[in-house]
Amino acid sequence: MYYYETVTEAVAGLAKRGYNANFNLSKEYIACEEMGLKLSAEEFHIEETYRFEGQTDPGDEMVVYGISSDKGIKGILVNAYGPYADEPSARIIEKLKESH
Repeated sequence: MYYYETVTEAVAGLAKRGYNANFNLSKEYIACEEMGLKLSAEEFHIEETYRFEGQTDPGDEMVVYGISSDKGIKGILVNAYGPYADEPSARIIEKLKESH
């Protein structure tokens, strides 16, 4: 596992190691629009997780995920947590926790 001080460093580090797809969350799946790819919780795995806590601003609370898919795609998902987490994001993350 690697150590990063910022979200930017984590994203850059993952990208250097081949995590090139940019994933976004929805209620039922994660998607990489550039690739036209939609993956359900059963189709991907969280390989790495980096959590960042805002020292002065709760809006800075983020999690960076290094994700691999059953289709051979590796990518990055950046998500807020705490009071700024999106409702759909919380649901799919909960699905992921249950699927492990």
